[in-house]
Amino acid sequence: MTMKVDERSFRKALGCFASGVTVVTSVGADKRPVGVTVSAFSSVSLDPPLVLFCLDIRNSSLDAFKSGHFAINILQEDQRQASIQFASRLDDKWQNIPYDLNEHGVPLIRDTLACLECSVHQLVEGGDHLIVIGKVENLEHQTGGQPLLYFRGAYANISECF
Repeated sequence: MTMKVDERSFRKALGCFASGVTVVTSVGADKRPVGVTVSAFSSVSLDPPLVLFCLDIRNSSLDAFKSGHFAINILQEDQRQASIQFASRLDDKWQNIPYDLNEHGVPLIRDTLACLECSVHQLVEGGDHLIVIGKVENLEHQTGGQPLLYFRGAYANISECF
């Protein structure tokens, strides 16, 4: 069915694209850990190794991601609570979230499916979002495990899809 594009129909159509769930982390100007749940994440290039994520320009943590370093923490299916916390407006989003700091002070969430440590490569304005392109400097990934998915406005597991 074809319809005019309005914000609600646009969101519903985009919700038909299942995506993995990440928490993008950095460190704020006050040196405190910062994190936000992001499903708008993609690879860009293999050489050099580049990835991108999109963040609403109204996000209170935006400045922490404009320069320096950040990490893309790709969540496993059992890390739904972390996604919920980092998508919230809680004062302490890090409560009960185990993490380590890398050499740049960026928090790396433990036990994720994969973690990509990046430096800011380029910033691109994209409507009401900032597109942050990062150069991957270090990474680690699990050989097993299943991703946490987001589909049609709800969390899903791969095992539920088959």
